[in-house]
Amino acid sequence: MNELIRRLPDAELEVMQALWACKPPAARTDIEAILYKTHPMAMTTLLTLLTRLGEKGFLSIEKQGRRSYYTPCVTQKEYLAAQGRTFFQKLCGGSLPTFASALCDSGLSKEEIAQLRELLERDAL
Repeated sequence: MNELIRRLPDAELEVMQALWACKPPAARTDIEAILYKTHPMAMTTLLTLLTRLGEKGFLSIEKQGRRSYYTPCVTQKEYLAAQGRTFFQKLCGGSLPTFASALCDSGLSKEEIAQLRELLERDAL
């Protein structure tokens, strides 16, 4: 399924990140409370984005009376894996040296690169 998970626009990704931070199922107010700290948005905008994410299959919406509850259908790990695979295939042409060079040129510190190397050597990824 990972290949089928398309990249989300920034606003929708922000909403999904807030949803992933909630204990499912999450109410709009739970999501809004998380977004308020970093990406405040109007309630109508949030509801529109939640509806779009539901239509795209990223979350399910369960109505209970007048309230709606949201549950992710795609985990954060699945989304990151799909986007990493897309980056590797499309932008790096499936070339490991190109990918490694891009990673090194991305602004990662020497300590972060050393930590990545250690994780790879320990097969901890």
